Order: sequence, then C-alpha cells, then structure tokens
Amino acid sequence: MSRADQTDTQGAQHSNLRVLGKLVVIAAAMFGFGYAMVPIYKAICEVTGVGLLTQRDPEAEKFARNTQVDASRDIVVEFDANSRGAWLFKPEKRTMKVHPGELVTVNYELINTQPRAMTGQAIPSYAPQQSGPYFRKIECFCFKQQALEANEIKRFPVVFVVDPKLPKDVHTITLSYTFFEVGGQAGAVAQGRPGA
Repeated sequence: MSRADQTDTQGAQHSNLRVLGKLVVIAAAMFGFGYAMVPIYKAICEVTGVGLLTQRDPEAEKFARNTQVDASRDIVVEFDANSRGAWLFKPEKRTMKVHPGELVTVNYELINTQPRAMTGQAIPSYAPQQSGPYFRKIECFCFKQQALEANEIKRFPVVFVVDPKLPKDVHTITLSYTFFEVGGQAGAVAQGRPGA
C-alpha cells in the first residue's frame, strides 16, 4: 500500500469517526429530548389550558349552595358527545333552558361495544370558549377514568350550575365531551380483571 493510499485511508477513518461522533451526539440529544417531553408537555398544557384532565372544582358545591338563581335570564345549554374508538356515547337531552344559579342535572349514556373490558376518559370543551369558567360542575364522569365491562351500558349524571356572572351577551353554551379509550395502568388494570 502506498503512502498516499495510507493517508487516504486514515483520512477516511478520521472522517468516519467524526460522523459517528456526531451521530452519537444526535442520538443522545434525541433521547434527552424524548425524556424531557413529558414535563415540557405538562408545562405547556398548564400554561395554555389544553389537554389537561378535568379536575374537580372544590368550590363548586359550596358555590351552588350559596348562589342566587337569576330567573329573569334564560341560557340555552346544548349537549354534545363525540367518541374516539368503540364506544356509543350520547347525551339523554340535546338542549335545555336553564337559569343562571340554578342547579341542573343532565345524563350521558356510554356503551362499550367491544367484547372486552375498556377504560376511557372524557374531556369537556365549551363554546363559546369564554363560557368555560362560568360553567361550574359539581359532579361529572369527566373527573376520572371510567371502566366498562364488555358490552356494558352506563349512565352518568353531570350536575352543574351556570354562574350568574356569565357575560350578558352569552345566551347559548355548548358543552361537548370527547370520550376516548386510554391505555396505561388504568386500562391494563381494567383489562386484567377476572371475566374481562
């Protein structure tokens, strides 16, 4: 092997080592970014209010007991249900007229259409978006994951009150739930039950 060939071979090896080093750094950076995504996602969700599981409002029940009903004002509440996966999901009423400050109950029906146990989670949304803080839920199936056995039907109440401080230009509120199957620990527990 000539000296020129040795120099070319050494140069190629050195170049290959540099590329390998860069690839290792990129792989380590990607792993670190993937590992950091969960806390980053949670921080973004907290700032934007998107994607958070619905938390129980500890003050809602006290608020409902101590608020005055504004009988001079009617709000039309529309109920909507969407599902992702093998669920049949619907409200028992599509619309309801309520007075701000009035304690109201509406029921939703959920059917697991699969021959296996499933666990799901409902995420609410409101339209107009500004009405969300004025829609105070005392009881809701969206506060926790729901497990249904194979082909099981469940009815869930949503107990709420519309805050009388709702802006006067809002006459209609749409409460929409999206129900989807969840995996992970809760889903595995539900699927691992005897008879599931």
